[in-house]
Amino acid sequence: MKLVFFDIECASVFKYTAKICAFGYVVCDEQFNILEKEDILINPKGKFHLTDVGGDKGIVLPYEYSEFKKYPAFPHIYPKIRALLEDRQNLIFGHATLNDVKYLNLETNRFHLPPFNFEFSDSQLMYMTAIGDFSRQFGLEYITRDLDVEFTPHRAADDAYATMRVVEALCKKYGCDCLSLEKILKIKRGRIKNRRITKPVSQAQIDYIANKEKAKKERAVRRNKFFVFLSRRKVAKSGPLRGTVISFSRPLEDEIELSIPFVEKIYALGGRFTQKTEECNLYVCRDDDDTVRTRNARKKEGLRIINPQALTELLNG
Repeated sequence: MKLVFFDIECASVFKYTAKICAFGYVVCDEQFNILEKEDILINPKGKFHLTDVGGDKGIVLPYEYSEFKKYPAFPHIYPKIRALLEDRQNLIFGHATLNDVKYLNLETNRFHLPPFNFEFSDSQLMYMTAIGDFSRQFGLEYITRDLDVEFTPHRAADDAYATMRVVEALCKKYGCDCLSLEKILKIKRGRIKNRRITKPVSQAQIDYIANKEKAKKERAVRRNKFFVFLSRRKVAKSGPLRGTVISFSRPLEDEIELSIPFVEKIYALGGRFTQKTEECNLYVCRDDDDTVRTRNARKKEGLRIINPQALTELLNG
């Protein structure tokens, strides 16, 4: 059995097209001894339009773009790529592999080529599962710094090499081979067949998404209770807080066991509550709060900001 790590760079990526300009790969044995490494350059048959995930900052590939016209187009390279990825003696890996598999799918569709059929795993998913953090996507540069692996960003063969080193580091951490690593991390490999793509997943990731969805629903219930409470409250005509307009941070609002009694007392003392920070003259948040609403509140000139403990003292005073 051989291990194949691959990476793809594109001249441009849009919703229905991904013009591949480089296919890099590393083949090694089960002990991570490199047997083959190659950077295949491809004429993308289109202009370069390089952006980041947000679609604004330009990505710079470590190639001379004018050179790509000298190389064959994807249909000429397709048989070699297909033979490499569909060989059942090979285990296929990538980083954020789902994206690269989608690019292959789009290119076969563009050039009317037979679809790919192979299983694949993902070093990014392996790393996130290993550290137990699914809150964001970890880029290859971040992971390689964390694992002390050097490489040249966005050179396809070097990205593939770095991916191999990431998986190798994880195998060393767990004292196992690649197949055992997937079992330990409870990872199910992805697959492309008949242009249908199934992404790789881990049980920990599935649990994280389920818990996140549960927490989201619970927050929605809490917010609904808070809105219903606000709609039924009436401000006292007089009181020591008359003229004071108070707003809470979003997390504090969601703590209805705390926020509802607070607002009830504010109204009873003649104060007013608002969810619009631009209307308030007193803002309440925890000291370590860094949410968007709180950051905007801190930018408001002359706005008094206090924590829940200080609000309690104000209301009881």
